[in-house]
Amino acid sequence: MRYANFCNDLSAIKNEASRNILEKMKSIILALFLVLSGVVYGQSREALISKSKIHIDSRHRGIRRVVGYDVYSKDVPREFEGVSIAFLSDIHYKSRLDSVGLTSIKNILLEIKPDIVLLGGDYQEGCEYVLPMVEACTAWKAPLGMAGVMGNNDYERCTEEIRSCFEAHGVRILEGENMAVTRGNSEIIIAGAKNTFKSRESEISPTLTLSDSSYVILLTHTPDYAEDVDISNTDLVLAGHTHGGQVTLFGAIAPVNPSHYGRRFLRGICKNSKGVPMIVSTGIGTSRRAIRMFAPAEIIVLTLHICK
Repeated sequence: MRYANFCNDLSAIKNEASRNILEKMKSIILALFLVLSGVVYGQSREALISKSKIHIDSRHRGIRRVVGYDVYSKDVPREFEGVSIAFLSDIHYKSRLDSVGLTSIKNILLEIKPDIVLLGGDYQEGCEYVLPMVEACTAWKAPLGMAGVMGNNDYERCTEEIRSCFEAHGVRILEGENMAVTRGNSEIIIAGAKNTFKSRESEISPTLTLSDSSYVILLTHTPDYAEDVDISNTDLVLAGHTHGGQVTLFGAIAPVNPSHYGRRFLRGICKNSKGVPMIVSTGIGTSRRAIRMFAPAEIIVLTLHICK
């Protein structure tokens, strides 16, 4: 009997060891997969981001690229599993983005039907263009809400027109404020930074008043804000401003880059020095010259997932 018990105990130990080895192998395989697939892991907030798809449709002139990202976090509420968020930045209407391109924005939003629409600033190249731009961006009434921040262009001109027109169309402009988005009995927070493009030392992130356990998306026009300012309690940063360089050499060299950090926050998935993950959009329109080279205009679509 003692021998049988010993054998059973030995078998249990072997099974446990096998399970531990298997789990370690799974972790190693997952890590290799993430490295090879370009996934970024922000350790400080336990967020996992992967580029899921790039959709190009010749019907949408002026903006043919829709880039999808799957975003995983332990702080995503169960009710928000699978929720989609469209992020549009640097529309600069009219620039290279003309009226045909504006119609494409409208049609893309009506096609993908995101649950939330977020806007990243630099909306116009003249006050007479504010209303048609707003109407296109709000053609799809996102069921969970719409919000945006102001860009540097928007503080230079048409500031009040932009605020009032967006709010009349159901978009909340966040300037150092937070907005709760509710679904069922749960909520996530959209925080909006106010990019004054003056001394960052005087700026305070609206995320500092939030709970670490809340799922928080910080909207900021420039990605530099996420490095220059304490953005504690942020799970994900969405930014624009760089245009992905706008004119680049095969996407590798950008002679003009408005970020103080060079290529570090040029476009795509990155993170600040605290490990907070960021997605930087190449934007839609253009500034200075109406040309893009190896920095295609894009709309970003995020899908939220629970990280188990």
